[in-house]
Amino acid sequence: MAEVRSLGVRAPGQPEIFTQPADPLRAGDFEVETLFSGLSAGTELATVKGTSPFLRRRFDRELRLFEDSAPAGSYPVRCLGYMEVGRVRESRCASVPAGATVAMAYGHRTAYRADPCSDHVVVLPDDLDPLLGVYLAQMGPICANGLLHAAAEHAGPLSGETDGLAGGVAGRRVLVTGAGVVGLLTALFALHHGAAEVAVADPTPRRLAAAAALGCVPVDEREHDPARWCKERWGNAEPGADLVFQCRGQGRALRTALRALRPQGAVIDLAFYQDGATDVCLGEEFHHNGLTVRSAQIARMPRGCSWNRSDLSAATVELLRARGADVRRHLITDILHVDEAPAFLRDLAARRRHTIQAVFTF
Repeated sequence: MAEVRSLGVRAPGQPEIFTQPADPLRAGDFEVETLFSGLSAGTELATVKGTSPFLRRRFDRELRLFEDSAPAGSYPVRCLGYMEVGRVRESRCASVPAGATVAMAYGHRTAYRADPCSDHVVVLPDDLDPLLGVYLAQMGPICANGLLHAAAEHAGPLSGETDGLAGGVAGRRVLVTGAGVVGLLTALFALHHGAAEVAVADPTPRRLAAAAALGCVPVDEREHDPARWCKERWGNAEPGADLVFQCRGQGRALRTALRALRPQGAVIDLAFYQDGATDVCLGEEFHHNGLTVRSAQIARMPRGCSWNRSDLSAATVELLRARGADVRRHLITDILHVDEAPAFLRDLAARRRHTIQAVFTF
């Protein structure tokens, strides 16, 4: 393959398709032709709109510190995305044969040369809808990792077994703030692993309808204060949610999550706050109820945990085998060819269009 086309951003507000030469295939590598690629709207729109912190400040990866100096990244950003499914066209790797369908995280591009030593590769099982494979390499593991952090917060160190995900949610009353893809998949994981009840708070009717269809209790933020709703519904000596998964990148959503918790409860935070969190009031419920906020990001699993990303992908396969038809029906709202993606991203950034999960075809 002589050229590879990719979806990127020329400058703020200017998504476009780029073309570049294909990388040569080396010994041990394999080449993937992309079938599907899922849009992670929050992360990718941050690049489209120019609000990503990586484009505004320098991140010292050794010190893990953002600093007020020129960022390492700049426009043009030639490839976005991390939710891909492809078919192996050619392979010089014994573990991944030609013809296999794989899930990976290499961005919205027509093809990719993969190195199995550095790339996370999930071979799709034959009984799984290939379109759902967009969740296996990164997005599903992000959500499963949230449950790992909940289990570590509630029950301590974990084993490498998939049922360890139940440790923080089984038998507990759970609120999810934000009904985007991360919120809905996390809610579905919590239900699958035995939560007593899962409520999902959001102001968007389409997303609330998806939450209800998945078996969650929708809480319409236009009509209810989710914190008061939780305290009144789950009232006892210590009223409120046992656990909140915060999945919306807005400070007021984190404030809602803290207000909804019972005393000494925990927020597991999976959100990406592009504009900070100035609405959070740490002198209120956080202080007076002795609360915890634990950030859960895919690059880091709980300390002392024996899980790895392959375990999280396996947990996602298990979830999709059980609930894949529901995910396909209620989460995947837009399927369009990648050539239509630049206009689609412009519409999303301008709020002329809304989506839960968009998937690009190639």
